[in-house]
Amino acid sequence: MSQVSRSVIRPCMDHLADAALEAMADAGLTRDDIDGITTYPGKTDASTGMSPLGCTEVRDALGLKTRWHSGSSEGAAQMSPIMIAAMAVSTGQARHVLCFRALSEYAAQGGGGRRGSVTVSPEGLSNWTQWLVPVGALSAANWAAQYAMRRVHEFGVTREMLGAQCVLQRANAQHNPRAIFHGKPLSMADYLGTRMISDPLCMMDCDVPVDGACVIIVSASDAARDCARKPIRIAAFSAALQGRDSWDQRPDLTQMASEDCGRDIWNNTDFGPGDVDVAGLYDGFSCFVPMWLESLGFCARGEGERFIADGQTRLGGSLPVNTGGGQLSAGRLHGFGHLHEACVQLRGDGGGRQVPGAKTAIVGMGGGALAGAMLLHCE
Repeated sequence: MSQVSRSVIRPCMDHLADAALEAMADAGLTRDDIDGITTYPGKTDASTGMSPLGCTEVRDALGLKTRWHSGSSEGAAQMSPIMIAAMAVSTGQARHVLCFRALSEYAAQGGGGRRGSVTVSPEGLSNWTQWLVPVGALSAANWAAQYAMRRVHEFGVTREMLGAQCVLQRANAQHNPRAIFHGKPLSMADYLGTRMISDPLCMMDCDVPVDGACVIIVSASDAARDCARKPIRIAAFSAALQGRDSWDQRPDLTQMASEDCGRDIWNNTDFGPGDVDVAGLYDGFSCFVPMWLESLGFCARGEGERFIADGQTRLGGSLPVNTGGGQLSAGRLHGFGHLHEACVQLRGDGGGRQVPGAKTAIVGMGGGALAGAMLLHCE
């Protein structure tokens, strides 16, 4: 992972190069060993700074000679390139695949704040956003707030319950020197005093746009045995989606697409929820975390916020979640940061935030309409 930033403006390719060189060195590989490359969602200007780099220019910049490459904008959301890479090495298309996520969302905002990264063109109004523009609902915060408010109505969720995960993740970030809010603790009083963005979500419920990059190398199992670090095994994954690919046209707005893949992943492994030592759950907004907990079977329907408020997801709890600070406190790398932190935990490199004896981790990426889940194991 590069040093994510909200102060020093660097070219996105510099961040990517830092992360790629670090990942290859960690694995004991050189660029001559990398024969595949993939990313999510591929190069796009749909949202400024959201994905400024594609496979072609990264391959050229790193001097890679690849046999296989893919850019994915659909499927299992941010998890797509990891799943596709796993299938590529399993079918002999490549031996070592460099999977990357690179963003320059903070720099793209400029002086306009979050509004600076939102673009609406006449062409864009022909898709589903045409229903959002008239009511000013261009931010994902507006869409996520529908889920949060529905859970307030159905399950009696309070703002203190929502804030519990925000405060917990900020505490975790104090043990992560790469985190954006390292050295900046957050109390519940701080959380409750923060301005509202889209009721019931306040500013602290929203993840933090950054400039940075993260690289994960997916290798064939026999090739991984020769790497410098002990390999982490992909035990299972799922991108199941039985419902509609929609943020708001779901029959039950107390759950997201995570419900489908969360249920399905356990059909692909002998592991169960009780075997998981640590979790990285997508926190584009705080309300996503309890829904992921329920989807993956860690608690009953409607109990996710209470599970968190009772301390079950803190370091030392029954299921530590987002141990590096997550996107709410470490910075938004669109789920790749969760995968990176899972690897840190399974290798025992977490320092003050290390979960003792962690061998099995689950990562859930995506919110709202799409989701992907992956189970990782390291002996």
